Amino acid sequence: MKQKIKTYLAKFFPGHELADDEDIFKLGFVNSMFALQLVNFVEHEFGIVVENEDMELDNFRSIRSLLGFVERKVSVPA
Repeated sequence: MKQKIKTYLAKFFPGHELADDEDIFKLGFVNSMFALQLVNFVEHEFGIVVENEDMELDNFRSIRSLLGFVERKVSVPA
């Protein structure tokens, strides 16, 4: 899962290798279109549904936080 997330995010940060805990919002490249694309990616790639209550910056702030979010969602029975 982690490698899929890193590979996806790398497309948006060319020339910059993201550290697992690096805050992607502080890098200044995040906009509303990117946020929608990121939600769409995790839903389709990992077969989860991102609910309104999941839409917190802390769930998407870094590779590590996004991985933790996906792992929690995947482990919850439908």
